[in-house]
Amino acid sequence: MIQLKDILTATNGKLLLGDDNTQFKGISIDSRKVEEGCLFIPIIGERFDGHRFIEDALDMGAIGTLTSKKINFNNDSKKCIIMVEDTLKALQDISKYFLNKANTPVVGVTGSTGKTTTKELIYNVLAQEYKVLRNEGNFNNHIGLPLTLLNIKDEHEIIVLEMGMSGSGEIDLLAEITNPEVGVITNIGVCHIENLGSKEEIFKAKMELKNYMDESSVLIVNGDDEYLGKIRSEDTIYRKIFTGLKEDNDIHVTKTNDLGYDGVEFSAVIDGETYDFKLNVPGIHNVYNALLAIGVGIHYNISLDKIKIGLSSFGGNKMRLNIVELEDDIKLINDCYNANPDSMRAALSVLASIEAKRKIAVLGDMLELGDYSEASHREIGKMAFEKGIDFILTVGKDAVNIANGAIESGFAKERVFAVNNNITASNVLNILKKSGDLLLIKGSRGMKMEEIVQYLQERR
Repeated sequence: MIQLKDILTATNGKLLLGDDNTQFKGISIDSRKVEEGCLFIPIIGERFDGHRFIEDALDMGAIGTLTSKKINFNNDSKKCIIMVEDTLKALQDISKYFLNKANTPVVGVTGSTGKTTTKELIYNVLAQEYKVLRNEGNFNNHIGLPLTLLNIKDEHEIIVLEMGMSGSGEIDLLAEITNPEVGVITNIGVCHIENLGSKEEIFKAKMELKNYMDESSVLIVNGDDEYLGKIRSEDTIYRKIFTGLKEDNDIHVTKTNDLGYDGVEFSAVIDGETYDFKLNVPGIHNVYNALLAIGVGIHYNISLDKIKIGLSSFGGNKMRLNIVELEDDIKLINDCYNANPDSMRAALSVLASIEAKRKIAVLGDMLELGDYSEASHREIGKMAFEKGIDFILTVGKDAVNIANGAIESGFAKERVFAVNNNITASNVLNILKKSGDLLLIKGSRGMKMEEIVQYLQERR
């Protein structure tokens, strides 16, 4: 139960109506999902204002609401009305208040690519010894992360939070709310470069994660990354751990074995001793994510045996390199959740590493690349040629440059197709595919390329 007095303390709000002793069963920002006895927080978004739905929320069973605007209310009502300056900031302040009250350590995970997989690997490792809370799905921003923190229970011993961003200052806000004891940064890529302008600015934005760290904190990063590797020489109040394939990292890999569909085996040196690990998800790039999880596990005194179990128990995330079996011995790699140049290269490497009669890459637009868009798409086309992919099918106006880059590199024109939408792509693919093929479907979230996957599955 959430006490009204705690809400007032957290938000510095003013009680306009209601009983000081009111208790709420929970908090909701969606009037359609309000549960009996909860507190409603009306968020003002780009396309809607939650204040319009206050009456609906109260009718649905909410017994109180925050507001930053004057509203008409019945003085005889048994509901609580709390005035605050900004309802979104109030949500964030409430989450911070309850996190501080719980005094539960936070692991914050960010990076251009791989942060969701890394978060899940860390969760699986820590769950071998601790009760862990983590954010689900896309609850990694200035709204979703605070909502996750409202789920803290007495049983939780560690919280693992993915932190997303599209511009500068956003990671700083999330770090200020959570004050992470452990920070994890996967890499610095060109994702969101349209907003930030350069990789240097992306690096600075990701490094906001350390803004609230002190001598008890540790930052664990991919030491092979050209930007993150630079902080080795920096004198910091917090401790640093570097992981990667190169020997100058604190935790480094000596051997990898790509098992295709069956995952990856690798050996890593930790404190001078070599240990063997196995991941049951495809892609050598996932070794980098696993190393970061190992670093977090060691920090929290998880035994290496249990770390191995945690890593091997991870089965992958939805629409991220998921293997789907179709009819006629055709297999599909569903990697539709999102795309940027780094993740696209990783997906093509997975496609190239798995045996099949023919390999078909169905690649959609990579969005938010700004001035880097054309060159980045052409580079992916060149890589597809170099990896020996048999057919390329591009979807969208930007992805045409993948086709152009492939043909310029030597890809046979008759094996390259460029279409505008998912329906056309599905029809072309339905004609093109043959028994024994391996298909990769990948594009940015806005391309909704899971529609192609669904089309193919419905025709099994």
